[in-house]
Amino acid sequence: MNTINRLLEKIESAKDLDFGTILNECIELFKKTWLQGFLLQVFTVIVMLPLIIVVYIPFVGLIIAQQESGYGNTEAFDNFFAGMSVLYILLVIVGVFVLGSISLALHAGFYRIMKKVDFNEDVTTNDFFYFIKGQYLSKALLLLLVTILISIPAVLLCYVPVLYVMVPFSYFTVIFAFNPELSVGEIVKAGFKIGNKKWLISFGLIILTSLMAQIVGFLLCGIGMLLTAAFVYHPTYLIYKHVVGFKENSNDYIVEAPIE
Repeated sequence: MNTINRLLEKIESAKDLDFGTILNECIELFKKTWLQGFLLQVFTVIVMLPLIIVVYIPFVGLIIAQQESGYGNTEAFDNFFAGMSVLYILLVIVGVFVLGSISLALHAGFYRIMKKVDFNEDVTTNDFFYFIKGQYLSKALLLLLVTILISIPAVLLCYVPVLYVMVPFSYFTVIFAFNPELSVGEIVKAGFKIGNKKWLISFGLIILTSLMAQIVGFLLCGIGMLLTAAFVYHPTYLIYKHVVGFKENSNDYIVEAPIE
């Protein structure tokens, strides 16, 4: 039996998980991984900084033009958008995909770090960059592209389907992190499989951990968001851990005892 079939079989036969137990495990694991989560946010900001600069520098010119001509001058806006070349737009689009794939690879590295911390293994900063290699980056780029292509019709259908697909999407990176040999199609298939099987508990935990991260981050004067933002990734890791488990070798998985 190949990897994808074993993975799908484990998802299909998975037992119910307890919401409160998983939430408590998220909190306990976050206590051990908050520093790595902070580094993830810092690395992500650094990666996206070139794109932010490229996008916002032209707006500096617009602001200057507005100051010279008056803030009510709509001609400045017309001249600004007319001056945006096709080459510039293409540069931004390419930048979104390239830097987005690097960001996805960083998040996959963070999932590996969470697993190491969870199993009391040694962690180094280099673990963040495990997937920033040619064969993995190309797969991350395709995975990002597939996510966007699926998101477009979901958004066009009045946003309601977005609530559904956001759960399978959240499993793409964790499945990629622990099964990088799978094809993009297989990762997407497994993501929707576990997303459908554990949709309700996944959705609830993602929303709750996101709210908790924002509230605590706000209480820490805003900058605390860098410390708490990674909390939202813990539910998908722990659900994957209990549903699928981790490979001990090329053929076997270590699976946590199901939560009754």
